[in-house]
Amino acid sequence: MKYRPSRRTRRMAISTAVVLALSGANGPWLYRFGSERYHAYAINEPEYKAANGHWDFLDVPSEFRINTIHAALLHTGKVLLVAGSGNNQKNFDAKSFRSVLWDPAADTFKNIPTPKDMFCSGHTQLPDGKLLIAGGTKRYEKLKGDVTKAGGLMIVHNEDPDKPITLPAGTRFTGKGNGKTFVSKDPVLVERATKVFDRRTGAFLRNDPGLGRIYVESRQAGTEYGTGTQDNYRVSGLSGSDTRNVYGIAQKLALDKKDFQGIREAYEFDPVAEKYITVDPMHEARWYPTLTTLDDGKVLALSGLDEIGQIVPGKDEIYDPKTRKWKYTGIVRKFPTYPAVFLLSDGKLFYSGSNAGYGPADIGRDPGIWDLATNRFQKIPGLRDADEMETSATVRLPPAQDERFMVIGGGGVGESERSSEKSRLVDLKDPDPEFRDGAPLDEGTRYPSATLLPDDSVLVTGGSDDYRGRGGSNLLQARLYDAKTDRYERVADPVVGRNYHSGSVLLPDGRVMIFGSDSLYADSANSRPGVFEQRIEIYTPPYLYRGSRPELTAGPKRLRRGGTGMFTTSRGSTITSAKLMRPSAVTHVTDTDQRSVELGLARTAGGISVTVPKNRALVPSGWYMLFVTDAKGTPSEGTWVEIP
Repeated sequence: MKYRPSRRTRRMAISTAVVLALSGANGPWLYRFGSERYHAYAINEPEYKAANGHWDFLDVPSEFRINTIHAALLHTGKVLLVAGSGNNQKNFDAKSFRSVLWDPAADTFKNIPTPKDMFCSGHTQLPDGKLLIAGGTKRYEKLKGDVTKAGGLMIVHNEDPDKPITLPAGTRFTGKGNGKTFVSKDPVLVERATKVFDRRTGAFLRNDPGLGRIYVESRQAGTEYGTGTQDNYRVSGLSGSDTRNVYGIAQKLALDKKDFQGIREAYEFDPVAEKYITVDPMHEARWYPTLTTLDDGKVLALSGLDEIGQIVPGKDEIYDPKTRKWKYTGIVRKFPTYPAVFLLSDGKLFYSGSNAGYGPADIGRDPGIWDLATNRFQKIPGLRDADEMETSATVRLPPAQDERFMVIGGGGVGESERSSEKSRLVDLKDPDPEFRDGAPLDEGTRYPSATLLPDDSVLVTGGSDDYRGRGGSNLLQARLYDAKTDRYERVADPVVGRNYHSGSVLLPDGRVMIFGSDSLYADSANSRPGVFEQRIEIYTPPYLYRGSRPELTAGPKRLRRGGTGMFTTSRGSTITSAKLMRPSAVTHVTDTDQRSVELGLARTAGGISVTVPKNRALVPSGWYMLFVTDAKGTPSEGTWVEIP
């Protein structure tokens, strides 16, 4: 008898043929669909999370979404997100400046009135828990083709030794040789001249004029109103001896590119009152300065672009939180814009060579140890790619007592396509410290974010292998770095690419917030303009998927340097380490406040006792998160303690 398939068999055969036909036409889609579904399934499996961690989006309501440039964890447990104008010219012109306060515990948001454009400011934690924010944007850059009025730097001289002089905004300067007139955009104080005497005879030699720097523009648009050579300029509105003693000198005043310009304003953000408090302005205007808290609680401000768009010429100044006033250091040390400068345990400062750019390629790029008291600078050799430090990240490896640093990735100066895959390590306790290459990344990485975790690993994520993510070059990768073994371990990949203006912050519960990104283009063909990335991701590390966590149930809110504190816990016998972690205040991927200080640990009948190191430079006054970790490497939630 001839075999005849059943109706059910015939239906299955027909269905299979249809599927195969569809597969032939839509194979890539079906594969992609299946792969994406499998990937979503796999990354949510408990075993995967315990090994690799997990990424989630933070659900930010539309009215609180901003171009986050800066972020700082406050001792209230809330996170201050600062955009200012958010690198957006329209926001700047409209004076639309934004800050948002996020409470991770309650998952609530609050808009904070923002008085000035804090885009490109510097910030650091103060001893009383406030956040100092200084500098910002006075004017956006203009590229050469967009500049319509000739302008540039005017150096105003005052040869009168008896009095300074202030010239108001709108002062006119007319060239003695070229006859062209330029107008100042801001007021300028010109100090009085200094009398110079012969040291041997005491005879008067000359007056060294006081100097003032001001940006001037032509009154009318057009190339014919510019100049190409140096000239002396008469100052309008003067009378008597001032007409002879006060004058301007300018080089070329033309339609060249005009850089960003900085502001002098400074503020403290009060985490309790949740508002900005105006303090005395800096002496120098600064766009992207670095602020570093010193061992006495004062703050050093250095570098940045000034009110005319040039690197601040080494005029460093110090802020005193007690008086809320600034004072020049009286020394000169030149750096690129936004250099990574860290406080060391002996009170000296370490400059890693990392920076955010906008500085001369050949000035202040050498890493080294800086003695602020004497202005001596010990260069550190071994950095074989010093020309690729721009947009690199620097992290102080745990524990902070070891004074070991790692510089990660980076690229060439300016809009260079070059990027580095290197990790460079340096041990500053070595009698002759020298950089050496550590474990490399898989590919060149500009703008990597590096966050210390309470289990002593470092989360390294984000970045791109070209300038500002050009050519679709964002790297969707994350790694955990082990400082003891000098090894990277690949973990779960983020969803969002991050490059320029991105950063990461450790939260008190042990998760990490990753924010920002300012791509030039939105596609790999560089055909569509980029849009600032407002989405925020939260990374939950593997240690939070490995069962229960140790918990500190009670203990002191204050710990003194050299002192001991008792904390109760039901699992004291399992705890193997305790550390203080300084809350993050980050911009341009490097956070000079970030540190993890190992504490002395002893187990007691009811819990544990911890002992704080005596060194004030190692543990500056301020608020810290206290973490304890068990034998599995699982940390507790951070407990806030104050070091007075």
